[in-house]
Amino acid sequence: MKISILGCGWLGKELAKKLIAEMHEVRGSVTSMEKMAELRKDGILPYQLKLYEKGVQGDLRSFLSGCEVLVISVPPGLRSHPEINYVRKIRNLLPYIENNAPKKIIYTSSTSVYPDTENFPVYTEESETDNSSDKAIQLHNAELLFLNNQKLNTTVLRFGGLIGGGRHPVKFLSGRKGIQNPEAPVNLVHRDDCIAAIQSVLKNKGKTSVYNLVYPEHPSKEEYYTSIARKKNLQLPEFDHSATSKGKIISSEKIQKELKFKFNTSIH
Repeated sequence: MKISILGCGWLGKELAKKLIAEMHEVRGSVTSMEKMAELRKDGILPYQLKLYEKGVQGDLRSFLSGCEVLVISVPPGLRSHPEINYVRKIRNLLPYIENNAPKKIIYTSSTSVYPDTENFPVYTEESETDNSSDKAIQLHNAELLFLNNQKLNTTVLRFGGLIGGGRHPVKFLSGRKGIQNPEAPVNLVHRDDCIAAIQSVLKNKGKTSVYNLVYPEHPSKEEYYTSIARKKNLQLPEFDHSATSKGKIISSEKIQKELKFKFNTSIH
């Protein structure tokens, strides 16, 4: 198959390498010329593309031309830049995508669309999303651009906190004091399982759908990060117990049941 990956970074690049090993033709987009050389070395056809609120910079038409599957893995950047209109940036893609009409779109989103509360609710794909957070509203509205478009066959994958490939939140929490929500359950997923889930969706002939993807173990934040810090010989984080913790548990039963998906990489 001809597969285009919009956002060939920490996740997209590793996905591309797996797909090339399966003999697919893969195009990947990055935002800088320097990164294009890295993609080329791995056999990925490189494109320099940038999304802006006012439009798209780069040859998006060529990037999409003839592609059978489009994977969109663009980090929203809303945590560091909450003022960004992420929905508008994603909306700019739609005319180009509609003109090329890939058979399948896989859009990577986040379980941040669900609210944290004191009773740690279990969320499924049918649960209400968070209407009190600007970030959650933007994430969900970006999903809806695809899910509500009758011309497109889109699968949305809502990933939990991402780990693997040298990335782990414990590095930022190590040695910190006053960390809030110590009793909140963790909702993490390894990059290898994210890639495996995308591969499962590629093989699935079903229509538009949404799947959560979180490793099905949810120790408390304090228990988990203290344990991981010890394993990695890092300074232990310290937690603030003065306020009631808020959190959630994300269920991934749907993807396990419908796609026979199995998690193979532990978060521990």
